[in-house]
Amino acid sequence: MSAGLTSFQFIAEQAAHYATIIATLSSVLIIYLTLRGRNDTIRTIPGPPSPSWIFGHMLQLLLSPTYGDYEFQWQKLYGPFYRVKGCFGQQRLMISDPIAMQYILNSQDFHFGPNLENIVRMMYGTKSVMGETEENHKRLRAALNLGFTAAAVRNYQPVFAKAAQTLSEELEASSPGPTNICPLLSLATLSTISEAVLGYSTQDLGEDFMLNNYRIIALASSRSASHVLADAIGARLPKWVWTAAVHLPTPTFKSIRTAKFLADRVGAQVLEEKTEAARKGLDINTDLWGQLLTQGGEKTRNALTKDEIIAQTAIIMISGQDTSANTMVFGLLELAKAPKLQEQLRAEIHETLSSAGPGNVVQYDNMLLLNAFIKESLRMYPAEALSERMAIQDTVIPLSDGVTTSTGHRITRVPVRKGQICSLAIGSYQRLESRWGPDAGEFNPSRWLDGKTYKGEAVGPYANLLSFLGGPRVCLGWRFAILEMQVFLCELVGKFSFALSENDPVQTSFASTLLPTTVDGEKGAPMFITRIV
Repeated sequence: MSAGLTSFQFIAEQAAHYATIIATLSSVLIIYLTLRGRNDTIRTIPGPPSPSWIFGHMLQLLLSPTYGDYEFQWQKLYGPFYRVKGCFGQQRLMISDPIAMQYILNSQDFHFGPNLENIVRMMYGTKSVMGETEENHKRLRAALNLGFTAAAVRNYQPVFAKAAQTLSEELEASSPGPTNICPLLSLATLSTISEAVLGYSTQDLGEDFMLNNYRIIALASSRSASHVLADAIGARLPKWVWTAAVHLPTPTFKSIRTAKFLADRVGAQVLEEKTEAARKGLDINTDLWGQLLTQGGEKTRNALTKDEIIAQTAIIMISGQDTSANTMVFGLLELAKAPKLQEQLRAEIHETLSSAGPGNVVQYDNMLLLNAFIKESLRMYPAEALSERMAIQDTVIPLSDGVTTSTGHRITRVPVRKGQICSLAIGSYQRLESRWGPDAGEFNPSRWLDGKTYKGEAVGPYANLLSFLGGPRVCLGWRFAILEMQVFLCELVGKFSFALSENDPVQTSFASTLLPTTVDGEKGAPMFITRIV
């Protein structure tokens, strides 16, 4: 699951309200002196010339009209391991080399980049599964995995089916003309998480929670040049500044505080209700929080305390909501461009559902075209297209085929120093022609059916993709997301046709995740959606 937000929104608002020109210039000077004094080990790694000392390549990388306009071209020119400039002349590595990415994701020499670490601390807390140190992280993952095994996820199929049916009814009732499916899918994915994890409907979450959830989603969908600059400054601020900043009386920080407070309150309320139900002899093992509470009462090996369970509520509720929704939106947009593919997928869905019969469990994994379509959607539109890691000690990064330095040497291992920022270019990795074929830049689900995709070492948990990352901190809910998409897409494509709105073109933008946006920069995907069955 993605962390949901990056720190630029918070630092930007803080800067807008409180920072002075002197403080900003001082920060820039400190950064410059720090970077100038570092004995850089990667200066001979090739890369594109920097257009700006202040912004480096960050505006090209993060604010291009369509995500990847520059990044995918850089990969073709410099290969899967090259150097770019961050703000204020910072040297950064862009990495889509599979061996290097696998090493970084599995090595204890790397941790989250400073911005991600700060937002995890503020929004989810240091006791969350993302915020904990390694040993406690392993214990929390082992406990939470109770609800995300293959067997556990299959039990959520009725939850997914109910949410998909509700979404179908909302689409049928929508007014004529283009329908923006983004908010509808976002609400539907929130409802599946809430029901499967807490046993709550979205109505049970309360009006305050839902209103603030909309604010958080909106914050996560915006980025500007000032955000990029503030992010670079904020990454150099000490942790105590962030601890103090979250208490500032700005709308953004208020939303952050409120999100954590409301999530904790909901988690505590759920556990209180389940504790009372258990006293009455009722079954509380119908959702993940109930199972964790039972496990805690039995004092099993991975048992969590009530406080530990509550501390996971924010990250479970927030981080998995829009990632799955956005992936499905991008997939539906691709279907709208390809009527023949849409008809073929619909035919497979109808055949599978009719052969299953009423009341029988649908075997979604046996639907070849559906799963090829989902894999291709995840490949082309990974939610976390860029993921930052920072070396926490000096180390050496291995490469698949090596890189030729600016001095003409061919090297297969690159030494990096403590503090080096590495951008895991997942979007680029998933367009490597060596892995996915010469048409890697095209949406083509048939690549998964004709055996042409790379069959070598796995770098991620699903289909050799890194859409769910990899290593010890691989997305806990990846199986949840796959089945959720299978059920939702069968319901939607089986009943509706999807066509593009020519007056409302949709672009692929990057904020904290990849998201569909309209020409005015707002998140959205207007489509003509017509009931046909």
